[in-house]
Amino acid sequence: MELNGHYSNTTGEFIMLGFSNLPKYEILLFGVFLAMHLVTLSGHLTIVVMTLADPILHTPMYFFLRNLSSIEICYTLVIVPKMLTNFLAKSRKVSLPECAVQMYFFIALGTSECFLLAVMAYDRYVAICNPLRYTLIMSRGLCLQLLVVVCASGFVLSLGLTALIFRLPFCGSHEINHFFCDIPPVLFLACSDTHTDEVLVFVACLLALLVPFLLILTSYVFIANSILRIKCSQGRKKAFSTCAAHLVVAVLHYGCAIFIYIRPKASYSLEQDKVVSLIYTNVTPMLYPMIYSLRNKEVKGALKKVLGRRVSFQKNMSF
Repeated sequence: MELNGHYSNTTGEFIMLGFSNLPKYEILLFGVFLAMHLVTLSGHLTIVVMTLADPILHTPMYFFLRNLSSIEICYTLVIVPKMLTNFLAKSRKVSLPECAVQMYFFIALGTSECFLLAVMAYDRYVAICNPLRYTLIMSRGLCLQLLVVVCASGFVLSLGLTALIFRLPFCGSHEINHFFCDIPPVLFLACSDTHTDEVLVFVACLLALLVPFLLILTSYVFIANSILRIKCSQGRKKAFSTCAAHLVVAVLHYGCAIFIYIRPKASYSLEQDKVVSLIYTNVTPMLYPMIYSLRNKEVKGALKKVLGRRVSFQKNMSF
């Protein structure tokens, strides 16, 4: 079917180009990213298990951290296995429904993570700036409510954006110059006027990225002011260590996402975007456990306890 001088997508399929321009390195890339993926999953699964197993870690901070790791696990599973398959597959076709589902969960989980990082900054703000009322304010009920709002907001926003993108007619070769169904490369294939769609995507990204990021920065202005007032140097060091780790994670996550999504379509460079996307879908999720919690003394203590129990159990079983 011809539409505005192009051919509409009557086959209902896209072709995911991925890294087909590097055929000599695809096996090497497969091995590298498979190893990174396994490290990522093991790191986040460790956090989930540790924060569930040790009662010392049953606090609001680790409750949110556990859910952040759970989101990261799902987030990488939405993207990385398909990317790894395409390194080895001869056919890189992906149906429109499959592409839409991948985009939906990618946006939903990524947006939920953005909102959750803002909630975690609020948790640190209350803990440091209002410590005497911390347990009263950050009650279990409030934590659960915040988590529900975070996830519901991410999935509702994602539903609107995905529906907005996939109502468009797609034309030309149907080749997605990316390794997953992200908004910019899919939007490039639309053969109708996408100006209104770009504006709506831009507004949604402002809501999901800039607003939480500004709230995080605002929280840390108050946090830094409170930390500087702590007279005990050990207390200052501990507070700074916890908050600095969270701030590094937030800057990595928001920095990459803002670079990709909050700019006009005319300035997109799909090849450059693929590299940045590799960072925030493969590299940063792998680094988060090391940056955020595996350096934490409380998590290390919980890990030693679990490993100690396992060693003791194995010794008992050997007799």
